[in-house]
Amino acid sequence: MKIAMVTTFYPPYHFGGDAVFIRRLSHALARRGHDVHVIHDVDAFRLLAPDREIVETAEPEGLTVHRLESATPARGTLSCLATQQLGRPVVHGARMQRLFDVEQFDVIQFHNISLVGGPGVLALGDAIKIYMAHEHWLVCPSHVLWRHGRELCTGKECLRCQLHHRRPPQLWRATSLLEREARHVDVFYSPSRFSADKHREFGFGRELEVIPYFLPDADSGAEQAEALLDRPSERPFFLFVGRLERIKGLQDVIPEFAGDGNAELWVVGTGEFEAELKAQAEGIPRVRFLGARSSEQLRSLYAEALAVVVPSVCYETFGIILLEAFREGTPVLARRLGPFPEIVEHSQGGILFENADELRAGLKHLEEDAALRERLGERGRNALEMTWTESVVLKEYFGMIRRVAEEKNPALARALADEAQETA
Repeated sequence: MKIAMVTTFYPPYHFGGDAVFIRRLSHALARRGHDVHVIHDVDAFRLLAPDREIVETAEPEGLTVHRLESATPARGTLSCLATQQLGRPVVHGARMQRLFDVEQFDVIQFHNISLVGGPGVLALGDAIKIYMAHEHWLVCPSHVLWRHGRELCTGKECLRCQLHHRRPPQLWRATSLLEREARHVDVFYSPSRFSADKHREFGFGRELEVIPYFLPDADSGAEQAEALLDRPSERPFFLFVGRLERIKGLQDVIPEFAGDGNAELWVVGTGEFEAELKAQAEGIPRVRFLGARSSEQLRSLYAEALAVVVPSVCYETFGIILLEAFREGTPVLARRLGPFPEIVEHSQGGILFENADELRAGLKHLEEDAALRERLGERGRNALEMTWTESVVLKEYFGMIRRVAEEKNPALARALADEAQETA
């Protein structure tokens, strides 16, 4: 197939796990011989992180990246503002349409389209169209259902919330633009049942299928662990991995490491809330901030950790951190919120907590009971292999495309059916 991935952010011009997964999916498809084109918006990244240094990374054969970038920063800002307000690819729309006309894609997959074109980009191109909801942008202007920057959203107060987040209210959200343009999409899907249900609860009119994130197969040649990094301490440790933002909930974990004790908390990541978290941890020597780490170093950290703590206080759409822990046979201690219960309950690879007492008890059990850690870690690893690996999830992914193709592109449907038989 010839496949277009349309997204606002793509590595190295990105901020979080959704872009990492888009790259992982694109690489997996290219390895299988598909012709993959990624179309993403550099203007949006430059607007949000104008001073960040970029280290370019190589892409595999079969993957072409098209970067949408304006000639000047001012024009780039105008492009993003116009899209944010009008919900259309005002500046880069013509270039995208030319790409679609020239390349004649079989499949166009939309990801985070907030600044690459808004709802208007869904009308471009003539192909099977699928949309993966990595966030809750379809029903939330701030993407994360985190109302007024302080609480879970239980009912829409979007105008006040956007002002609190210091974002201009989006004019297009007062119209039926999203509903109209969504008709161009054949399938919407989400990585978790929880997120699909949230979209319905907050009024999105299309049903979302569920196909989860995945990690590469063990024999894919990707993301293999290498040498262990220098340890900052010889003590056992719990691990937190993620952006240092208030919504990630690390502020609830740090106090549990005050006072005497043996196990430490090691924190991997950076973010806007980093200074506040370090101030909170001042005088608590059992909390160590390690900054950003390479994927190889992370795998070593996962493997050595007593457990990985996932304390997010917002509605995530998935939890790739949990899968990364399971890959190394390490249990997780996750908040009973969002998609984490369905992942932990399916895998039986961790413990859930709801409040400070349950968090404290979970940390104690996991630190003191090596047999429990071993048992949970083995269950998590087994569940990963059965549910969340590349080969397993891509069968679902191709099956979804094949169902649409049976009506829109029978020749493609037959080709996918033949490929599935050969793989089997």
